Amino acid sequence: MSGLASTQLARGMRDLLPEEMARVRRVESAFSQTCRAWGYGEIRTPVIEPLHLFTAAGTLSPQTLDRVYSFLDWDGWSGERVVLRPDSTIAAARLYAERLDGGRIAKLFYSQPVLRFTDDGSSREEWQCGVELIGDTGRAGDVELVSLALEALAALALPDVQVRLSHAGIVRGVLAAAGLAPEEQSAAYDRLLDGDLAVADEVEARLPQLAAPLRLLFEIEGEGSGYIANLRAALAGAVPALAVPFDELAFVVESLEARGLAPRIAAVLARRFEYYSGIVMGFQSAGRRIGAGGRYDELIGLVGGTRVPASGFALFVPPLIDLIAAGPADAAPALTVEAASATPRAAAAAYEAARALRAAGIDVETIAPSAVRAGGRLRCADAPPRYVLERDGAAAAFERITDVVAALERAR
Repeated sequence: MSGLASTQLARGMRDLLPEEMARVRRVESAFSQTCRAWGYGEIRTPVIEPLHLFTAAGTLSPQTLDRVYSFLDWDGWSGERVVLRPDSTIAAARLYAERLDGGRIAKLFYSQPVLRFTDDGSSREEWQCGVELIGDTGRAGDVELVSLALEALAALALPDVQVRLSHAGIVRGVLAAAGLAPEEQSAAYDRLLDGDLAVADEVEARLPQLAAPLRLLFEIEGEGSGYIANLRAALAGAVPALAVPFDELAFVVESLEARGLAPRIAAVLARRFEYYSGIVMGFQSAGRRIGAGGRYDELIGLVGGTRVPASGFALFVPPLIDLIAAGPADAAPALTVEAASATPRAAAAAYEAARALRAAGIDVETIAPSAVRAGGRLRCADAPPRYVLERDGAAAAFERITDVVAALERAR
């Protein structure tokens, strides 16, 4: 077989083994249980959506457009350009505009992948657990989403979870005050994301009224409402448009501080400058980025609905399954059930016994992948003794499966 590639996986894709899938299900279960407890309902959007949904009114930037998988959905002599879903929030916005629009508040969640082309060896399929809160919920809606995300993450017992907050209006207000056109603002923001702080000097040269070096805004992250007060003192007098973003950010931060949380503040946090309109949130664990989101008040209107405030976030499943420790959900079944002899009737007895044990809430397996589990073995026959339970070096015989169940329950 020489000459074959070391793997036949499509580039940027990943297999998940049973142990990894057990952790995926733990993430999804913790997330969905938290969302349902908060009154959110589950949705799922198609994996194929029309391209124009994502290009309408700039909902997909030119840089992002280069990363979508698109193809022609051929129909006779014509066809429509479609894409593999590159973003779940825009798809959820379309769903709301078409099916739920009418001024009511919609509380939605989902677990599904997005697919994006990359050429740097990184993953092209990313499973996400996301939430969208659509409707006029005021500033309390932003507090709710941060709190909901933290509660879902707490259920996973992750190490060193940290929340970082920003506001899209801060950088946008500074760049607009410097006289940059919308396209120039996007280009400048992309440079900031790439770590090019020379843009701060270029913008500062256009704002001689600033009371502090602009690099302080982009180079230094701070903690809590005190840091916001410092930013307000340094910038708001020179850029009056920053008053509302600082007020909205301070409301969320002070609400979290009142609950004993200590969010960090970063001016450059959102990775979709055209996308977000208000509070932006990010979540880390052990230094890894595990979630992000923010407010997108213009998006519903851009995809065909009535303009309505909205916000959301997504937790990223791949880093989460790497970070969570193996737990009860990953444990192997406690009991192996097998036929005492190689006869059809003995095999039938084993499967009937396994069915009865599972009905009683006992995890069993009938084909062990290797050695007998530490929980023991139940040997089943079609003649007395019908059942022999071997556990901890001892054996006990039973004639009724109900007696086996009782013995196992006593040993729990």
